[in-house]
Amino acid sequence: MKKISNILFLAAAMIFASCGSSEKEEGEHEVLGPNQIEVNATQFKTAGITLGKLQERSIRSILKVNGTVNAPPQNTASVSAKLGGFVKSTGSVQGSPVQKGQTLAMIENMAFIELQQNYLETKARFAYAEIEYNRHRALYKENVYSEKNVQQVETEYKTLKSQLKGLEEKLKMIGIAPSGLTEDNITSVLPLTAPISGYIQTVNVNIGKYVNPTDVLFEIVDSRNVILELTLFEKDIPMVAKGQRLTFRTPNDPGTIYEGVVYQAGQSLGPDKTAKAYATIASAGGKLLSGMYVNAEIETANRPVVAVPQESVVTFDSAFYIFIHRGTRMENGKQIHDFEALRVTKGSTDNGFTEITLPAGTKPVDLEIVVKGAYSVLSAWKNSGEMAC
Repeated sequence: MKKISNILFLAAAMIFASCGSSEKEEGEHEVLGPNQIEVNATQFKTAGITLGKLQERSIRSILKVNGTVNAPPQNTASVSAKLGGFVKSTGSVQGSPVQKGQTLAMIENMAFIELQQNYLETKARFAYAEIEYNRHRALYKENVYSEKNVQQVETEYKTLKSQLKGLEEKLKMIGIAPSGLTEDNITSVLPLTAPISGYIQTVNVNIGKYVNPTDVLFEIVDSRNVILELTLFEKDIPMVAKGQRLTFRTPNDPGTIYEGVVYQAGQSLGPDKTAKAYATIASAGGKLLSGMYVNAEIETANRPVVAVPQESVVTFDSAFYIFIHRGTRMENGKQIHDFEALRVTKGSTDNGFTEITLPAGTKPVDLEIVVKGAYSVLSAWKNSGEMAC
């Protein structure tokens, strides 16, 4: 934008300079005030100056923040070997896509054999105890056995039943279906499978490595439902609220703009005096990965303000100005347009319009400003009003 503004200013200077030099030779020109500018009718037309009324518009205030793409807890999984063991084989690498239930590695452990043996032995003892329990109950009803004998058999039956149930759950935890286990298919090697679909973010295994149950071997992220985690400075926290819309882009692909909506903001302040805001993403398209940095713009308000076309505001000596049209008059038989440079405070820009704050005491009602060709008027002003001819 700055480069374009410089080009416009140079073009405007060329338009006004030729006329100014001839006028200077004649030595006839009135002295103007410090913020007063004169433009004659020919210059006005050649420069394409257009006037318009100063008015109020609804402008969105934009808060610029930084953050990262993250996966919510329900879309992230840490994979461990529940009983530990040695890594017998693995074909998974970082970045690989995986489906729920897909084998990530094969784990070998003698404890697998012992658990399966205990289950089958307990299952056999339970089957016998169940038969004995039912038989003793039937005989007790016929007064053949004493109540004490029945209670002893019942205790054995219930103890084995609870042990069998516990062993079944342990087998399920390591991926063995109890219903399909027999004496002929006991194994020391079991697959470690993916609990969710997504892609592998972290791999911490290699063949032959011994792993403990507490070791995280793989981290899987479902990138289809990523969110934004944005960092808010303390002063910005009151400006952000649930439901606000935002746009963002990644530094490695600044040409692609994504949209989102804030769903939680500023609930707690961290030691570094910042807070986190979280936003859903309208459509990631699978291009956003957990951990990516983003630059976001949050629409914090939509309020009526005094606003002008973006090209109406010019920069001069590190300050912002607009040009007020103070009317026309005749001078030496020529029509002259009188302008006044008015210093303003520049605010947010939205859809081609820029918010401005006028000096104290200035009323925007009925003010006519330059809405097109402001850099041409700036050229005349920078040349100290010598351009009227």
